[in-house]
Amino acid sequence: MSYFKIKSHAKINLALNVVGKTNLLHKIESIICFAHFHDEMIIRKIFSKSHKIKFIGKFSKAVKSKNTIFQLLKILDQKKLLKSKYQVIIKKNIPPKSGLGGGSMNAASLLNFLVKKKVIRLKKKEMIKILDKIGSDTKLGLYSKDLILKSNNSIKTFTRKIFFHVLIVKPNFGCSTREIFSEVKKFSKPKFDNPSKHMLSLSYLKDEKNDLEPIAMSKYPKLKILKNFLEKLPRSEFARMTGSGSAIIVYFNSSKKSKEAEKKVKKKFRNYWCKTSKTI
Repeated sequence: MSYFKIKSHAKINLALNVVGKTNLLHKIESIICFAHFHDEMIIRKIFSKSHKIKFIGKFSKAVKSKNTIFQLLKILDQKKLLKSKYQVIIKKNIPPKSGLGGGSMNAASLLNFLVKKKVIRLKKKEMIKILDKIGSDTKLGLYSKDLILKSNNSIKTFTRKIFFHVLIVKPNFGCSTREIFSEVKKFSKPKFDNPSKHMLSLSYLKDEKNDLEPIAMSKYPKLKILKNFLEKLPRSEFARMTGSGSAIIVYFNSSKKSKEAEKKVKKKFRNYWCKTSKTI
């Protein structure tokens, strides 16, 4: 039976502000792009009474049984949107608890695929409602463009591309999103509610921050040591944690510089995972 291969790209928070809290969740605003680095997904229709989900790859053991793909297919079945059962195989290249949104992007990528192939018919608003049931950041994976998430949870996309060569470094430990957000004691004033292309420029991004970074570094002092090292790498533009961590990303303007930096990081932090990539 024929199958399809799709890519589920890593999400990068170039800047992130926590601007408030609702009864259930913290309110954030963020400037976001995606990396060429991705999980690989194979999808095919099967003759079975149930869906088959399998994770393979270096980081597959960390995936829980009730993962985002399981949740998505369950919701679609409950809504009686799927007429067939599917086998989904995901090669996990994106490390868990890194702030790169691996699981969230998997669910969004699968839903995007099913809609584009007209397996199911949903409008964008309906897709977002489904993905919001899985995770607050999951809907971001519906977009392959640079975007700004505003404080009211709406999204502004841009055709202009942020282009960086990046070095992604994840320590040999992860950060719990829930634990990091539970330590938020103060909020920033919204800055991205009137999005403009200027916010995608290097000069603007260098002066921004991630509100969750000081919390993560206080909880995990090794993160501070790592960032101090990364900020001193030759010819880097800036370094910043993505999401709630624990991955820290260093931004460069050339592939050569990022690969040279990778060698230095691997020599200094032998047990840490690192990967060069570029934004898309």
